[in-house]
Amino acid sequence: MVNKRFDAIVLGAGMVGVAAALHLQARGRSVALVDRHAEAGEETSFGNAGLIERSSIFPYMFPREPGALLRYALNRSPEAHYHLSALPGLASWLLRYWLNSSPEGALRSATAALPLIERSLTEHEALMQAAGAMHLLKRTGWMKLCRSQASFDKAVREAERLIPYGRAFDVLDPQQIATREPFLKGNLTGAVHLLDPGVVTDPGGLARAYAALFKSRGGEMIVGDAAGLTQEQDGWSVPTNDGRLHARDVVAALGPWSDIVFRPLGYRIPLAVKRGYHMHYVAEPPAVLNVPVLDVEGGYVLAPMLRGIRLTTGAEFARRDAPPTPVQLARTEPLARQIFPLGARLDAKPWMGSRPCLPDMLPIIGPAPRHKGLWFDFAHQHHGFTLGPVSGRLIADLVTGAEPFTDPAAYSVTRFE
Repeated sequence: MVNKRFDAIVLGAGMVGVAAALHLQARGRSVALVDRHAEAGEETSFGNAGLIERSSIFPYMFPREPGALLRYALNRSPEAHYHLSALPGLASWLLRYWLNSSPEGALRSATAALPLIERSLTEHEALMQAAGAMHLLKRTGWMKLCRSQASFDKAVREAERLIPYGRAFDVLDPQQIATREPFLKGNLTGAVHLLDPGVVTDPGGLARAYAALFKSRGGEMIVGDAAGLTQEQDGWSVPTNDGRLHARDVVAALGPWSDIVFRPLGYRIPLAVKRGYHMHYVAEPPAVLNVPVLDVEGGYVLAPMLRGIRLTTGAEFARRDAPPTPVQLARTEPLARQIFPLGARLDAKPWMGSRPCLPDMLPIIGPAPRHKGLWFDFAHQHHGFTLGPVSGRLIADLVTGAEPFTDPAAYSVTRFE
């Protein structure tokens, strides 16, 4: 084993970390990408609906409708589930989430996130072109399916909020739904088809394609332990299977595990997780699903993937490392079978991942103010897959001293200090 020196080390090889490594590399920096896995995209970036979500201008805030709150309190909702044992530890975070979810807070978060959302698909496409991965992208958008008039009316109102931002959508009646998705069934009142988002048919495969591009350009991806990060006189070092790595700059892009870096250094960041599950299914012949669909009342998404039809669940509020409890999958699979002819399960067991979230549903992108050469790029809530490349551009701008494409103040860690 030998000591190696780089200009920068990126900790975490999910979509956020791989993209940060690529953008730093593109600015002439020698970069090491360190992860506990030998392959990229093995954690949160692997298990999502594959959406590059240009239409999610408004983030996922804490609901305030009395009916929804009652369902959540009773722990019977298919779109949300909580561990009773986790609530004492989450209570303060949930209160801050609630406070930030006021209409004013939601608008403030949406305004701050907009520069990232605007460039999300463009930045992905640039990396896809370079990585030879454009075949994984579909420009189909996705649908919100509604079973009741009330939910349909609400979905239309939410879509109309996107008009000032130039987002395109179609409002569909049941006959129009059947024209676009002939194998959907059940009593559907209507749908909103959001047309701007990109759809990726293998999210984990795309992360691996980006990592392959990084390595083809001379980058090194090394298995290592971010918990061993140590500050040195001239930078930082981290232990790996290949020896100790040293660099002037280090970017913490560890998603839900970012606390193993920031907590020992004294940063009090209110990071929590929303866990989620997925399962793949055969589509019963001759059924085909053309675009991802959200069952609004059911609280799950069906997304066509290379592996099959992926059912992704909503949010589970639990300790990050608690054993899996795929209650939501058990609740939503029967609902999904009501609207689409799902066949057999394809996975031996449900996949589980954790979405790293802050109470204002904005990421942290920028310097650690008390530690020279330490940079944060994490907590992208439900949009780590969407925002990885654009966040990578911004953090690379900041690390290298380039003029950032947007004011990074809204993403600073100092908002929590």
